[in-house]
Amino acid sequence: MNVITTFTTKQREKEIKSERTLLRGISIKMLQESVRKHFGYIKIQGGTFMQEGFDEACFDVAIEAYLLGGKVSKFGHEGEGEERVKQRCHTELKHFIDTLYNFWLYWAEVGVTQPVDESFYHSCEHFVDTWWEEGYRQGMKRLKLRLH
Repeated sequence: MNVITTFTTKQREKEIKSERTLLRGISIKMLQESVRKHFGYIKIQGGTFMQEGFDEACFDVAIEAYLLGGKVSKFGHEGEGEERVKQRCHTELKHFIDTLYNFWLYWAEVGVTQPVDESFYHSCEHFVDTWWEEGYRQGMKRLKLRLH
């Protein structure tokens, strides 16, 4: 007897396989160093410094941006410039940046003891852009080596 599968099921399986292979290119240590580099030690409510939960929230956003960059790298491989490809996923990147920024505004004492300024938003923006570009580069490398 034959098993009937749908197109969407096969498409999702292929997407998961692609994401797994992309994720082999990053490590928890890389993510931790990136969070420290972009945000340092930000004081959160209650007087303690960043904990694992806050790192993990940044990790989630970084991984999503990384996977998005890897996913759209196929357009760059087909001849589009990196900035043009980045414009394709502007909405998703803006959502990631806003999510991370609002997370930090809620949990950090940025608005309580420190004035809220644009530099913090730019830190979030740079963090997301860095991980998107890393995913884009890894995706391009895999496509050039025909490892897709």
